[in-house]
Order: sequence, then C-alpha cells, then structure tokens
Amino acid sequence: ILDVAEAEFARRGYEAVSTRGVARIVGATPAMIHYYFKSKRKLFDAVFARRADILNRERLAELDAYEAAHGDGVTVEGAIAAFLRPVLDKLKRGDPGWRSYLALVAQVAQVTEWGGAVMTNSFDPVIQRMIAIIRRAIPGAGDVNLYWAYHFLSGALVLTLSETDRIDRLSGGLCQSTDIEAIEPRLVRFAASGFRDLCR
Repeated sequence: ILDVAEAEFARRGYEAVSTRGVARIVGATPAMIHYYFKSKRKLFDAVFARRADILNRERLAELDAYEAAHGDGVTVEGAIAAFLRPVLDKLKRGDPGWRSYLALVAQVAQVTEWGGAVMTNSFDPVIQRMIAIIRRAIPGAGDVNLYWAYHFLSGALVLTLSETDRIDRLSGGLCQSTDIEAIEPRLVRFAASGFRDLCR
C-alpha cells in the first residue's frame, strides 16, 4: 500500500490521489486502507515518514563521521557534501521507489498550506546538525545569514530532486537534470561559496 501510494502521490500530487484509487491499484478495498491509515492524510504521512527516517539516520551518520574525522578542520564543502550525499546517492542508484519519494519531497517543499510544517517535522534536526558544523567552519558567522544560505541551498536541492528537464532545454542539451554525477560536485561548490560569501 505504501509503495503504491508513494508512486501515486509523486506522479499525481496529493490533491489528485484518492484512497479509493490507491486501493484499486493495490487490489484492496477502500475499507482496508481506512482500517490501516484512517484517512488520506494519515496515509500520506506514513508514506512521507517511512523514507524520511532512513534519510535522517544516514545523513546524521555522514555528518557525525565527517565531524569526528576532521574536528576543528571541518570545511563548508565537507559539511554540505555529507548532508547531500545520502540523498543524491539515492538518485544516482535510480531506485524507482526512492526517485518517487524524492520527487514527492520536492513537491511538499513547495506546498504553501502545510508543506513547511511537514518539512520541519521531518528534516529540521538534520539541517540544524549541518548548520552547526558550518558554524565551526566559519567562526563568527551570524545566524541570519547561515539560515538564508541554507534557504538558497534548499531551493537548489529541491530543483535537483524534481528532475525536470528545464536545464536540458535551456542549455540545448549541454546539461541534464538527471546527471547527478555532474550536479553533485557543482552543487557543493556553489552552495559552499554562497555560505562563505554571505557569512563572512
């Protein structure tokens, strides 16, 4: 049920999906969906939390390992790379479930009514962990500019997760929105430069 709901939410958006439609694809009854999840929103929340928990564990492990290995020698690039790696690795591997989930994350990040609350509940502790490391890398950085810099990194990441073909068309095929190998080092350098420029 969660796999089908995830794919449907990612492909069609929250408003267009019904529990009845999910039940039909799964080969279950709407009553069965209601029994397990009570409502469409609770089904969505279960879908969103399932992989968020995995991503959070992996990101925190990467950030902890990076800081433990580098101590006072941490860099902005290193912190951002550790934060991004678990997410971008999922896209590189091309697993359909993860691609659906990350496309769904990109959608939720842009929902005005409730998206911000879902993102806050799901990911804020990991974001704060990355920012704490960046504070060590840029002594004296003010919180206002640290959070603005994260805001701009988040926007670039959301666009990357969306995997639209906008840059493909804009560049006449020179760049591809699905080329994560090309995106990852450039995104790290771009975001790190922004953090340093704003925060010094």
